[in-house]
Amino acid sequence: MSVRRLVLATGVLAILCGLLFWSQHHKTSARNSTLDAAAPSAVLTLDPSSIEQLTVHRKDAPAITLVKAPSGQWQIRSPQTFRADQDTVSSMLSALSPLVPDRILEDHSSPAALAAYGIRTPALEVDIQAKNKAAWKLLFGDTTPSGSDVYAMLSGDPRLFTIASYVKSSLDKDLDDLRDKHLLDLNADKVRQVELHRNSQDIVFVRQKQDWQIVRPRPLRTDTFAVDNLVSTLTGSTIASGQTMTSANVSAKFAQAAPVATVTLITDTDRQTLEVRKEKDNDYARSSVLEGAYKVDAALGQAVEKALDDFRSKKLFDFGEAVPEKIEIHDGAKDFLFTRNGSTWSSGGKSMDSVRMGSLVEKLRDLTASKLVHSGFTRPEIELSVTSDGGKRVERIQIATSGKDDLARRQGEDILYQLDASSITDILSAASDTRTASH
Repeated sequence: MSVRRLVLATGVLAILCGLLFWSQHHKTSARNSTLDAAAPSAVLTLDPSSIEQLTVHRKDAPAITLVKAPSGQWQIRSPQTFRADQDTVSSMLSALSPLVPDRILEDHSSPAALAAYGIRTPALEVDIQAKNKAAWKLLFGDTTPSGSDVYAMLSGDPRLFTIASYVKSSLDKDLDDLRDKHLLDLNADKVRQVELHRNSQDIVFVRQKQDWQIVRPRPLRTDTFAVDNLVSTLTGSTIASGQTMTSANVSAKFAQAAPVATVTLITDTDRQTLEVRKEKDNDYARSSVLEGAYKVDAALGQAVEKALDDFRSKKLFDFGEAVPEKIEIHDGAKDFLFTRNGSTWSSGGKSMDSVRMGSLVEKLRDLTASKLVHSGFTRPEIELSVTSDGGKRVERIQIATSGKDDLARRQGEDILYQLDASSITDILSAASDTRTASH
């Protein structure tokens, strides 16, 4: 083959390769362009905050209408008036905005087409109304052959589309799904007083700023954390899972059950009561804000069964985050006296190491009983005294040692505090370990 023919053949081959590349590239670009154009956009985009009313129509069931109150809270207005579950309604609104179909089909608005896809008599219809009086009807028909989608339409829009089945599930709610199942309608932070009546004993707690105070049967040092837990359990309590509110009627069982406690929660504007009873392993409750009685989780019964001592403070000292001005420790022949002036601790006229003094203060602050007891105190062997609040608060503790556990008694109290002996040993060691400040 001549050189001329070889060059010519090479050129033809290059042209053919170029044409082939251009052809394949053009087809790929065209196909991608077609796919992008076919990708459906949202058929409905709503601002959830603008929605004021939802009505759910389910086959063979009364329509359920939800209305947003001026407070922003959703309520059920029909078929009866109930408090709505705010989280459930929020999930419904999220499912609606945006409403993005998987596929948009051609115009299928003829009566025959609507019947073929189950739209003519929809399994579910959701009516939506916004602030500006704009309204939409969303219709759900049959499930697609794949089972993952359902056919749907917007009333007045000829387009038929398929959408994920979970969207329908998010909107397909009955009255039990939509009702608020809380036994009380109160915010825990708003509760100012709790009245607990059980076993012929009344316990009353009053909130004082961020802390709780037992005022009945008499003023007592209070474990604020324990009362907070009680209030949180009461305001968060719901009917037991698996129990339908529309069909449950356990009033007869409630009437036969043994009373456990009656508790009243009081805010600045409201007063709500919860009565708890028990029958074998089942707990029941009747609320002042719900009709009827309901089975409840055991945690509610356990919370209101607690005795007075369960709500009393087990801390030995009340100076809290304040830094004391004086600490006195008497342990047999050993005596310690530490005083503070500004940020400087001293003992016997000598400045003390601030880090080691800080450790001693922390151990005194954290001194907590394992439980409260009412007898067993013998001869006191150790005495602790802490002065704080500019000398206005003086707390004195006597301790009787008895092997593994010690018993402590606060001056002016009738209760005894059982302590792990190691906690007192740690305090005495910390006092002995204090040193003069290095200069």
